[in-house]
Amino acid sequence: MPSVEHIFCHPIKGVGRMALEAIRLETGKTMLGDRLWAVTHEASKFDPSAPAWTPCPNFIRGAKAPMLQAIAVSQYVAGSDMVLTHPDHPPFRFDPEDAAQHAGFIAWLAQFVPENRAQPQALVAAPDRGMTDSPFPSISILNLASLAELSAKAGTVMDPARFRGNIWLDGVDAWEEFDWIGKTLRIGEAHVLIKERIGRCMATTVDPTTGQQNVATLKVLEANWGHTDFGVYGEVVKTGMVDRYDGAHIL
Repeated sequence: MPSVEHIFCHPIKGVGRMALEAIRLETGKTMLGDRLWAVTHEASKFDPSAPAWTPCPNFIRGAKAPMLQAIAVSQYVAGSDMVLTHPDHPPFRFDPEDAAQHAGFIAWLAQFVPENRAQPQALVAAPDRGMTDSPFPSISILNLASLAELSAKAGTVMDPARFRGNIWLDGVDAWEEFDWIGKTLRIGEAHVLIKERIGRCMATTVDPTTGQQNVATLKVLEANWGHTDFGVYGEVVKTGMVDRYDGAHIL
């Protein structure tokens, strides 16, 4: 039976990832703690006077600054400090809810953004939802068997963290997730309506352990499957807890 193998959240969009043992998914909402914040850059059209969901090109991300992909979150609980790590730099600690500490975070982050790219400007948030790549409040669901096939074609084993997904399933046939569009998936106690494929960008070419580009993922996908999609987006339609190793099946 298919089951949950990994759960990840990404408190700051494009900056760091954190592995979880369990999560409560709530109807009509993004994953708790996922993409709570995002970092605008000099060319961003995000309006801080009227904060709302804004498309991903308005924020710094691994597609433009590969070193960001190697950042991990080693510690974070809402209301306390977040600790960010990178293999080539000392850890950085700050409280994202304290606006007085944002300038220090932006200064730390700037070292990972190439000088020829728009520089980080401000840590921002949208009310009541995570800043997902989709215009609707989505949960991303990925398949380890699909990753294994993609890795085989690429000639190297790829870490799931490369794809910045929320929930990874084991025990599902490769690419079966694309057949779930329009269907409801039960994961643990939660129900998720699968809505669309996830179109991928250059961020997936980066090794999350080093922050260096090492696999032409988009070319491998296009050459072997005729598209650059990997994983699916779903919308939570029934609230419930999801734990690692919980079962998952289409209703």
